[in-house]
Amino acid sequence: MDFLLELKDRNELLFYFGMANVALSLIFIVLSFFTTIEVAGANAWYKPTKFALSIGLYSLTMGWLMYYLPQAKGISICSWLIIIMLGFEILYIGLQAGRGQLSHFNQSSALYSSLYMLMAFAATVVSFVTLYIGLRFFQVDLPHLPDHYVWAIRLSLILFFIFSLEGFVMGSNLSHTIGAADGGAGLPFLNWSRQFGDPRVAHFIGMHAIQVLPLLAYYVLKDVKLTFVVSALYACVAVYVLVQALQGRPFIGL
Repeated sequence: MDFLLELKDRNELLFYFGMANVALSLIFIVLSFFTTIEVAGANAWYKPTKFALSIGLYSLTMGWLMYYLPQAKGISICSWLIIIMLGFEILYIGLQAGRGQLSHFNQSSALYSSLYMLMAFAATVVSFVTLYIGLRFFQVDLPHLPDHYVWAIRLSLILFFIFSLEGFVMGSNLSHTIGAADGGAGLPFLNWSRQFGDPRVAHFIGMHAIQVLPLLAYYVLKDVKLTFVVSALYACVAVYVLVQALQGRPFIGL
């Protein structure tokens, strides 16, 4: 409870938005037990569950990190941009799941194509919001925080930005499978392809750097040089699985 109260005190807007998405993910996963509808070869409610969890975690993390920066008007604007952009995404993804329709890569009508483009725009806005916050961490002195922790935050936000833009790799292909159409055999729940390349793996690893690296630096590494080394290794892993996917090879084969 103390941790939740701390999250709320740091950024009330992103706290409530993040927790709303966590609640949505629970609703979606319950719904998954009561449907036989599949979209792209997976339970229709798996995608909104994953997105709600990811958006919730991202929002809570950004609320925690942005608290360290001077609380100028720009921080409030960033919070609202995250809520509006990602709020649109999760509502549309959930709506399409309920209708048994694709949300991403749906070109079946002018309306769906336009809504998919709006989702791409929303995701891009959030990517640049994250980059802006990352650059702010390079511009301000934070003497009350350990240097290794600050560097982990800086590097993780940059990694998030780079690998969030990897979404354009999938967007340009109108598919998240390299070497075949979407819908083949995949890992349970995650649905990452077990037969062909899947850029979602690198997308996932790179974007979740904002949770992994600061936690590692603060609780385990506790050293600036080690933080740089581990961050570089982490980035190499993300790049490796991206190259693997682009070559059409699965992250974990059958």
